[in-house]
Amino acid sequence: MSRGSFVFTSMALRSLELDKDMLERHKYKAQIATHHFSSFMLKKEALDSTQRRSTITRRPAVCQDVVIHNALYTGDVEALKRFFPRGSMANLVIEPQGGEMRWVAQGRGLWSLTYEQELTTPLHITAGRGFADCLSLLLHRGANVDLAPGGHTALHEACESCQPECAKLLLIHGANANAVSEDGLMPLHVCTSPESLGCAKYLLQYGATINSCTLDEDDAPLHVAARNGLQDHVELYLRHGASVDNKNNEGLTPLNAACAHPQEMKDFGRYLKVCQMLLDAGADVRTKDQDRHTPLHMACKNANADVVDLLLAKGACVNIMNYGGEAPMHNILKVVCFKVSHHPERIVRALLNNGSIRFWPGALPMVLKHCSESPHTIEVLLNAYSHLKVTDTWVESVPEDAYKEHKDFFESIFSLAMTPRSLQHLARCKLRSFMEGRVHKVVPKLDLPTFIKDYLLLECRGYVH
Repeated sequence: MSRGSFVFTSMALRSLELDKDMLERHKYKAQIATHHFSSFMLKKEALDSTQRRSTITRRPAVCQDVVIHNALYTGDVEALKRFFPRGSMANLVIEPQGGEMRWVAQGRGLWSLTYEQELTTPLHITAGRGFADCLSLLLHRGANVDLAPGGHTALHEACESCQPECAKLLLIHGANANAVSEDGLMPLHVCTSPESLGCAKYLLQYGATINSCTLDEDDAPLHVAARNGLQDHVELYLRHGASVDNKNNEGLTPLNAACAHPQEMKDFGRYLKVCQMLLDAGADVRTKDQDRHTPLHMACKNANADVVDLLLAKGACVNIMNYGGEAPMHNILKVVCFKVSHHPERIVRALLNNGSIRFWPGALPMVLKHCSESPHTIEVLLNAYSHLKVTDTWVESVPEDAYKEHKDFFESIFSLAMTPRSLQHLARCKLRSFMEGRVHKVVPKLDLPTFIKDYLLLECRGYVH
């Protein structure tokens, strides 16, 4: 047994076999990527075919020279001119020194600790860091523009790092705008931030396929842009003919993807604009993924009230059930305790005004328990019932801290154990029942004072009566 190695137990050997299977699957995926790459290969007519063939046939040299590495990583163009004078060839593969340590299988149950190193090229290094002058020098010295020793091209690197000038240089010199990485991604698929818009424009200008899909997830560029809330990218892709209702492997359209992606409050505006553009382009508001989740289900789960209002205005159905038997109302009530600052009562009110189903009254104590941090949500929900059977279970369901913080509100609920609902409330329930799911359309048109309209639409008052 050599130093730095050890013998595994039988359990560990089983783990090693599983790891071997994973490596084989990875190799198979790389073979598919290579096939996909060749099927999408687009050649530039302006490129001298003779020069291209001579470049490809030259086998790149492996460079371990630290001085050259430093010049590349620091963007020292003068040093690179000395290392690669006119007439020299800059077609190199960089083998970095050092790296992260990992255990590598050596066979017969032996593993050894070695450095994990990802091969790269001078083009990758300079393109990813935005060193356009260095990149131009290397390209004019014959560097292979599509070389991908680490599994992705320099164009992928430039787009992922949001370096539009470097991406343009690579494309001008014949980089394949549809090159497929080892992970099955094309350059458009790695444009995932607002700063990558310039790269996306150049890619489309130089022949990138607008509806090309990733190998693993079957995501089109529009899926990627919508999922990341990139409104400018979405607008760009739609102008170039992106299919608005393409589904990926999970059955998600771009609209589903936008509504399903976890969102911070600061990003709500971006996702609202993305959804608006997709719907204006003809996206199906009632489309379902493989679990029968609609965009409305997902928008409720993210507690994005503006998107919920938009989807309802475009005809989303409030009572479609997913495979778990849950309607959008279930999704919002499950996240109320985590999304209090998102004003979940707005969503509950909108759903009820559009005819959403209500909970079985026997489940209301559970709602009190899980929504106790948002009294407004509880108020809106309880005001959709004409009668409530308040018992000791209701009192016991409210956490002590929440009761102390909102004592007056919860006391107004508990007092109904001895008192019927007010006549005013019963009249509201009767009118709402008469209008059924048309409350949101009919009430604003009534010739009534604003405060009565708000009352009919379940605006919050801070108590239940």
